[in-house]
This record gives sequence, structure tokens and C-alpha cells, in this order.
Amino acid sequence: MLKEEIKKLAEEYFNDTVSHRRYLHRHPELSFQEKETSTYVVSQLEALGIPFERKANTGVVAILKGTKHSSEKVIALRADMDALPIQEMNETSYKSQNNGIMHACGHDVHTASLLSVIRILQQLTDKFAGTVKFIFQPAEEKIPGGAKVMIEEGVLENPSPKNIIGQHTMPELPAGKVGFHAGNYMASSDELYITVKGKGGHGAMPHLNIDPVPIACQLISSLQQVVSRMAKPQVSSVLSFGRLIADGAANVTPDEVKIEGTFRTTDEGWRKEVHKKMDKLIHSVVAGFGATCDFELRKGYPVLANDISLTQEMKVHAETFLGKDNVMELDSWMAAEDFAYYAQIRPSFFYRLGTGNEEKGVHAALHTPTFDVDEKSLKVGIGLMSYLALKLL
Repeated sequence: MLKEEIKKLAEEYFNDTVSHRRYLHRHPELSFQEKETSTYVVSQLEALGIPFERKANTGVVAILKGTKHSSEKVIALRADMDALPIQEMNETSYKSQNNGIMHACGHDVHTASLLSVIRILQQLTDKFAGTVKFIFQPAEEKIPGGAKVMIEEGVLENPSPKNIIGQHTMPELPAGKVGFHAGNYMASSDELYITVKGKGGHGAMPHLNIDPVPIACQLISSLQQVVSRMAKPQVSSVLSFGRLIADGAANVTPDEVKIEGTFRTTDEGWRKEVHKKMDKLIHSVVAGFGATCDFELRKGYPVLANDISLTQEMKVHAETFLGKDNVMELDSWMAAEDFAYYAQIRPSFFYRLGTGNEEKGVHAALHTPTFDVDEKSLKVGIGLMSYLALKLL
């Protein structure tokens, strides 16, 4: 009966959820700048009479208590709110109104869903005991990550949740389905910033220069050996370089070359080893050609590890709510998520919400200017999270 009641409420609040999502999609804001988004969330909480507090400047934390009987158990549900520096290419009634900023990762879906989950659970307080903490988090897309800042400001205290649940859109998965992965699911994420410093000059007289361009090319090639020849084959690793700036000319050798890249892995032990190996390799390669370099490694998010027993438990409940055919096993994903910080502290569970629809042409990948979702997925987004929360309590 609880399952059917939640599905009925998810249907009832569906149109409002779509409205939330479209408003947020029209007004995207970058990491740590989510002032209007935060104000919108607060206005909805105030309308429902839900107590809340602000954290990390634009973050919002709300509380809802069950009335079935007395219980000290606490769980938390999390949604992220920030958008990306992408110019939207979609032509829809809810297209981004903020030039160069877009909800291209589905955080508008996450926030809208959590607002409706609050409404559903508010209608069912007599069905559960304990407390639900709703975390509306800023800045998932930018190091150091809003989760880290929220934790530092006490989001996991007073009261302290035993478990935390989060969801994320997945355009590769059809709307109506969800995806689970127990254990290490998402990769760590570190950023590399290298400046190779040589001696510029006339391109016709290379013997008088220390050309940083071929040195940078050699360095990129050598660093790939860290992943292809130093990592155990069983360990997932990715090293990618997306920016190379050699600002000379056709006949001008520049003084320096800047390189930017990312390293990701699903093994924290190997991650620490790689940091040392890269530092040693970079300086030795550059020195071998008579140049010098600056190397900055910005440590990003840790590996996101889904608690195995919690994930298995949630999978059973999801199959009950959606049917076994709609609950998929996922491979590990080399993207990164600051939800990982919560999972380091409390047994947590992060799952994927299918949002794609090939027939409607809704299949663009995350972080692209044509990303969109089949909004029918919002029924699952609000219904399943509500059901899993109550099962945890």
C-alpha cells in the first residue's frame, strides 16, 4: 500500500516537479553563485512550512520528522544545484536565459526532484519514524566541491545521518529505468597544470633555443606510460590532456608551453602512487632536455564508493517499486562526483536516473550544449527516492 500511495503522490506532484525543473533550467547559475536557485528553494520550503538553514553561503538544509513513533534514526537525501559554463543550443520554452550558462548535467532535475520528495514525505509523516535531512548543495562541478564545504560547516551533524542517498541523471539509460553499482562506482579526479619553460627565439635557429614545444609533446607521451605501463591492468585509470598552449608563431619559438589535463582512477592507493610518479617523471623529462618546469597537481574529488550492503538493500527495494526489468546493473564510471565526500564519512548510496528517450531525440550526453531530459523520468526521480527513504527509516 505504501508503494501505491507514493506512486499516486508522485503522479499528483509531477506537473509541479516539471515546473520546478523548467524554472531552474531557465535560470542556471555557476558553482558557488547559486543565489537565485537558493532563494527559489527557500521559497518552496517556506511555502510548505519546512524548517531549514543555510550553509556554504548558497546551500540549504531542510529537516522533516516522522510522527509514527519516537526514533533517533536520521537519513539524508542530497541534490546538487549548480550549472555549467556552456552555451545552450536547445530551442525550448525553458531554454537557459543566462548567456553562457546551462544546466547540462541535470542538476535542475536533482533539485526539482528533491523539492517534490519533501512534499511526498510531508504527506506521509505518520508512516515513518525518525528524521530526513534534505541537502541542497552548491558547487558540485568545481573543486574543492560544495560537498566538502558543506561537511566542513557541519551538514552531517545536528542531527547526524546514518545514511545518505543521491541520484544523478543518465541520458544513456531510458526514462523509467534506474542504474545501480555497488562498491567503487565513480573515479577520483585530479587536475594537472604544467608549464614547460625553455628559451624562445627564431624558428630558423633552433640550436640557439631550448624549444619547449617538442619537450611538451615528449612529456605528454611519457606521462601516458604511467597509465599504460605502470598501472595494474585490473585498475581503471585515465590520463587525458585537454589544453596545450604554445603561444609562439610559425617562425617564433615560444619561451614556454602550458599543459592542462586530468587524471582519474577508481583506486585510492594507486592514486597516491601516481601523484609521486608523475611529479618525478615530469621534472626528469624536462630536465633531460635542458628546460625547467612548474607542476601543480590540484587534488580533486575522491573515489565514490557505494556501500555494498546498502546498495544491495536499495536494489531490492527499487525492484519492488519499479519492477526488476527497470533496475539495471551499471559498470563503473570514470566521471567524478563530490558526493564521494559524504560516502567517505557515512554509508552512502548514489544511483543513476534514466532520462533518455531515443524516439523523442533525447539522448545528448552530459556536459553538452544539447543535453535535455525526458521529463517523464521525474516521476521515477521523486517516487523512488521517497520510497527508498521510507524503507531506510
